[in-house]
Amino acid sequence: MSETLNVVLAQVNLCVGDISGNTQKIIENCERAESELAADVVVFPELAITGYPPEDLLLRPYLYEQVKNALSKIARDTGRLYVILGYPEMDDEKIYNSCAVLYGGKINSLYRKRELPNYSVFDEKRYFKSGDKPCVTNISGFKLGLSICEDIWNPLTAQDLAREGADVICNINASPFHSDKINDRKAALKTAAISSNLPIMYLNTIGGQDELVFDGGSFVIDKTGTIVGQEESHVETLFLVELKKEQNEILFTAKINDLPSSEESIYKSLVLGLEDYVNKNGFAGCIIGLSGGIDSALSLAIAVDALGSERVRAISMPSKFTAEMSINDAEEEATLLDCDFSVISIEDIVKSFETTLTLAEPNKTQGITGENIQARSRGVLLMAESNSSGFMVITTSNKSEAAVGYSTLYGDMVGGFAPLKDLNKTLVYSLAKWRNSRSYVIPTNVIERAPSAELAPNQKDSDSLPPYEILDEILELYIEKDLTPTEISQRGFEKQIVERIARLVDKSEYKRRQSAPGVRITKRAFGRDRRFPITSKYSEL
Repeated sequence: MSETLNVVLAQVNLCVGDISGNTQKIIENCERAESELAADVVVFPELAITGYPPEDLLLRPYLYEQVKNALSKIARDTGRLYVILGYPEMDDEKIYNSCAVLYGGKINSLYRKRELPNYSVFDEKRYFKSGDKPCVTNISGFKLGLSICEDIWNPLTAQDLAREGADVICNINASPFHSDKINDRKAALKTAAISSNLPIMYLNTIGGQDELVFDGGSFVIDKTGTIVGQEESHVETLFLVELKKEQNEILFTAKINDLPSSEESIYKSLVLGLEDYVNKNGFAGCIIGLSGGIDSALSLAIAVDALGSERVRAISMPSKFTAEMSINDAEEEATLLDCDFSVISIEDIVKSFETTLTLAEPNKTQGITGENIQARSRGVLLMAESNSSGFMVITTSNKSEAAVGYSTLYGDMVGGFAPLKDLNKTLVYSLAKWRNSRSYVIPTNVIERAPSAELAPNQKDSDSLPPYEILDEILELYIEKDLTPTEISQRGFEKQIVERIARLVDKSEYKRRQSAPGVRITKRAFGRDRRFPITSKYSEL
């Protein structure tokens, strides 16, 4: 005789701090899982009640009163189901990252996360104490071993659950995206499954939270590490997994979806990150300064895909140095994406600035000063449009520019969010071509033209920087691989160029610290990952 258990993994988009909203969403998804999928068990992500990461909200005492009330409401309203979910627990003035099993209106089992990540974007030891016990809960004859996110990356925690008699591990997560992260997860879980001889159900949350994007992609592996169920990434969904026990073996029935390519997963993460940042922060839409260049072109495509064309406005702000083709290219893209487009010349504004400044000192506006006046004039216009409309300004700088400070504070850095912040220029081009392969929205001329800030006559980026294919390689080695300039030079790069790039990176930290947040898509993004002091005499030159 076989036993079966319908487990629904709720891959849902929750909002940090919205305890009442998250609670209602949990209850509604339980009702859907029961009525549409005949669920016996519904599983929700790590810290589902508060959203992840709540950061210093965890230091607010009143938070725990709200969490306690939320748990009581969920338990009361879903009492006929088993509900497994994560939440922050305060006990005897200690805070734990916990997972509860609710049934019959109360907490039946409780697990406290044992492995607390404290690297990269994670800072859990600042808030939480480690649990010290494994937890196996019996649900209708199935023994589910509970674990939370980082626990599963340490095979010893899975082995502990095997010793406690678990039939299957249920691992709840808030695992942020970076390129190729899905393969890292599967490798870690394969190791845990083989070492414990247990299958694993892996549930990941979804959604954008400031710089982080959670991509979902929940899956199930058997005890050999073979994928036996795979949910889509970047979508909210209820993932039904049927467990069947036959002669002490667990068999799974679940759909297996294809996952996106690397470029598609990055693009979807950018879209999701922007969409949630705009919507969760209550902006009406977004505004982009559309220059006719590749960065603003890709940013506009992302914005329209995230919010719809009716919630995106594009503005061309030409100066005397702006080529006519730049205005035409900008208009063409706005037309292709069917969003509002206008042209506002900055000539009169720039002249007014120049006149005022030269009254105090002749030749004050020459060189970089004059170039930055143009960029800052555009910033003032964009922010004025934002103030009058409730639309947020998107800044279009990429990682290559941010790394070397090739941007203007309070000028082209103006904005509330930077979708391209963690994309080097080479990847910007790749994603633009990928997006065009889906539907043509970025004019070919924009992709093929030599990049230029158009702040001076016949200006090109290559006048100030090495070609981006070389610059990006050097930046990756220096920023993401932590190689010294000497080590980079030994890989075939000209020493003088490498040292100049390293100096630019080091001295531009003060600019980066003032930049808008943006989607993290690498393992070493500026901000949460790479935390260098602004004031520092350290040098590797």
